[in-house]
Amino acid sequence: MKGTNLGEFEEIVLLTIAALINDAYSVAVCDELEKSTGRAVKLGVVHAVLNRLEEKGFVKSKLGEATSTRGGKRKRYYTVTSGGKAALIKAKEVRDQLWNRIPDFILKGAS
Repeated sequence: MKGTNLGEFEEIVLLTIAALINDAYSVAVCDELEKSTGRAVKLGVVHAVLNRLEEKGFVKSKLGEATSTRGGKRKRYYTVTSGGKAALIKAKEVRDQLWNRIPDFILKGAS
């Protein structure tokens, strides 16, 4: 397994895959990211992150069935592995610990 740390965008992509459950393929991930974050996301960047997450062992992929709507091409579907789940839990714990250390008065009225 290559590297164990998640970058911010890797974390968001991994969370998106988890949220899409059985429908996580590159275009769906890209569309969901744009909808969730309000940021324009390039498909090539998503592909690069999906490959990196797979190299790290955080996701696994499999080819779906060929469809006529895609000219016989098959979609590659992604699922979160147990290593990916552990990485997400660790990232959430670190963020929660930091958020819990910030006094309430610092964030009140911030916009």
